Amino acid sequence: MPSKDTGTEQLIKETAKRILFAEGRLHATTQDIADAAGVNRAALHYYFRSRDQLIDTVFQEAMQALSQRLATAMKSPQPFREKIQELIEVFLIDMGTYPYQETFMVTQLNTVGHQLIEHIQIDPVKSFMAEIEQEMVNGTLEPMNPIHFLMNLFSLLSYPLIMAPLYGQFFGLSESAFKELMNERKGLIIRVLFKS
Repeated sequence: MPSKDTGTEQLIKETAKRILFAEGRLHATTQDIADAAGVNRAALHYYFRSRDQLIDTVFQEAMQALSQRLATAMKSPQPFREKIQELIEVFLIDMGTYPYQETFMVTQLNTVGHQLIEHIQIDPVKSFMAEIEQEMVNGTLEPMNPIHFLMNLFSLLSYPLIMAPLYGQFFGLSESAFKELMNERKGLIIRVLFKS
């Protein structure tokens, strides 16, 4: 049996990521993805037996990549406030590149289940929660369950991105105006999370 062309396989995955995460075409068919990649559907099925297998592969790789970037920021030796700023930056850069990735992830988790996130790195989160607790003891953060702090952080980041199309229409924001608003949001999130 001939070996698979990993270049073609990678092209299909990158095309699927672009269509799903950057363009927001969450219901794209294998034919849509094959056409956009410039391959025939038989070639796509050679590498990925079904749309579900392709979607699962793309989802897993996206989650692993984001998890790795967030874990690196959490394990960073810099002071806590700068670490939070880095987490915000990492998240917003990722979401700026793939604005529909969050929507896709939530959809997949609700459709397929939690087994999709078994590979997420937990150890950096546990040690990061200990840092959050210490910052509360130091008085730089309001006392609360550290889980609330992380939920607040990621909600302040995710929700506006998930709702971007609605906000754009509701507030009459162009794409560039929304990006500018998200850049302003970096400082706003820090001011919301930290005591002055």
